[in-house]
Amino acid sequence: MSIPSHRIDIQVSSRHLLDERLEAAVRDLQEVAMAAGTHGILLTRNKPGHYTATLSDQVPFGMTRELIH
Repeated sequence: MSIPSHRIDIQVSSRHLLDERLEAAVRDLQEVAMAAGTHGILLTRNKPGHYTATLSDQVPFGMTRELIH
């Protein structure tokens, strides 16, 4: 099953906001991932305060992984 690309960009200036927004992004992506059952969630730290949350076929379903650039 093919699923559409889902990407959530997150930009924050405080740790408190980061935690809130990452948790919200993971919750949103979990809903989409559950429908397909084939993708996990990849959180990428692009630079301090800038993150991207995406569904990834490189991450096993049911898992969340973090990548730091």
